[in-house]
Amino acid sequence: MAKISQKLRALTLVAAVAGAAFLPATSAQAATASTSILVTAAVAQACIVVATPLAFGVYDPTSASPTDGTATVAVTCTTGTAYTVGLSAGGGTGATTTVRKMTFGANTLDYALYQNAGRTTNWGNAVGTDTVAGTATGLLMNHTVYGRITAGQTVPMGAYADTVAVTVTY
Repeated sequence: MAKISQKLRALTLVAAVAGAAFLPATSAQAATASTSILVTAAVAQACIVVATPLAFGVYDPTSASPTDGTATVAVTCTTGTAYTVGLSAGGGTGATTTVRKMTFGANTLDYALYQNAGRTTNWGNAVGTDTVAGTATGLLMNHTVYGRITAGQTVPMGAYADTVAVTVTY
């Protein structure tokens, strides 16, 4: 009888455990908390400038015609940035922004840089006076530099050169 009593207790325990498995589970409530992240950025006002060489080619001092050439100044600035492009007098001794001078040793060859194809508007470096103005779109903006070597200069043959600084003010 003791063995039956033990078996009965074991069956009762098994039945109780099995029955508990079929009881409805109590659902746990999920809790949440939230916030937000403030995301900011400041867009810098900036410009990049690149210039192509102005190669006049061969100048014929016996010709009655001037020698013309062009270069391009490419400007890319932050959208909405107002800017001006100025060109220095160059490095030739006695050069100005009106009469620039390429050099070959002690010799000089005069030339000029203009804002327009008719070569009537000088391109200098006085902001608001003789510079080229623009308002950036965020895309590359090309500005053509029109150069001219005046005819009839008596100069020795040689390879003349000058370096003109390009300044973008914004």
